[in-house]
Amino acid sequence: MRSMKRFLSLTATAAMAVATLILGFSSDAAQAAGDKLVIQLKTGKVVIQLRPDLAPKHVERFKTLASQGFYDGVKWHRVMEGFMAQTGDPTGTGMGGSKLPDLPAEFTPEPYKRGTAGAARTMDPNTANSQFFICFTDSGCAGLTGQYTVWGQVIEGMDLVDKIKRGAPGSGTVTDPDVMVKVTVE
Repeated sequence: MRSMKRFLSLTATAAMAVATLILGFSSDAAQAAGDKLVIQLKTGKVVIQLRPDLAPKHVERFKTLASQGFYDGVKWHRVMEGFMAQTGDPTGTGMGGSKLPDLPAEFTPEPYKRGTAGAARTMDPNTANSQFFICFTDSGCAGLTGQYTVWGQVIEGMDLVDKIKRGAPGSGTVTDPDVMVKVTVE
């Protein structure tokens, strides 16, 4: 009887292992829940694959703010052709942030390229808070590598990012800036 129970237990374990391989269920898959930031624009959705392997504190911050609705309705306040689109300031001026404390830099040698999401900051490397940017081109953002925290990569909707209205605070070039309608974590 004991050997039969052991056989059944081993068989059940083997069946679970096979199901895991076939269906893709695993602890890694379970941990992958919540690994994407989804930005709903008026033109569609932009999906950013989060990179906690590169910037765990920044990823956690963006997930926290998104879950609080902080980014909903926030303007793209600085959008520069051939460079990047920046958002995340509730004042829309580029001078604001969340009420949470600033984050320490999490710089890596991960290269900035088209679709890379980085944390905006002041000249002080440890001042990232809620603002972020998405690079339009490889060459336009290449100089940021190792100088700004990479926390994600656009995997869907980069064509929509390309269409965000250009302009910057005080430039007078955008009177009605595009906004992030809703930002969620999936």
